Amino acid sequence: MSTRLQPGDTAPPFTLLDADENEVSLADYRGRRVIVYFYPAASTPGCTKQACDFRDNLAELNEAGLDVIGISPDKPAKLAKFRDEQGLTFPLLSDPDRTTLEAYGAYGEKKMYGKTVQGVIRSTFVIDPDGKIEQAQYNVRATGHVAKLRKDLSI
Repeated sequence: MSTRLQPGDTAPPFTLLDADENEVSLADYRGRRVIVYFYPAASTPGCTKQACDFRDNLAELNEAGLDVIGISPDKPAKLAKFRDEQGLTFPLLSDPDRTTLEAYGAYGEKKMYGKTVQGVIRSTFVIDPDGKIEQAQYNVRATGHVAKLRKDLSI
């Protein structure tokens, strides 16, 4: 099992390519609260539901001082197609070698259809303006997750 982050831990730094192949770093968000969520694959039913849920709640999250970043192992071209098809308005970052996924404990053994497999563990982190983990949620559900997150954050 990979290491799991806890509230108070320093968020592992990252610099990854977005859907347009521009570098985006966690350091770019210093001084702001940011939601970083990890999802298995663009354009799959659960991941589409989750991304659209973030999209549909983005205005309220932004008003509450939260930015959103989605990270998956997908290549930038696939992320661009996903973004454009779903009208996503927050950065989707590519982590094909899974370095960032592993640093956040969002890649490893998980149960899928009763079998143990290696893969992306759907996870969400709220990072405070100083780069510390405020919340670490592992094995989140694609459906209803953003509503739960808003409730947890009193938004």
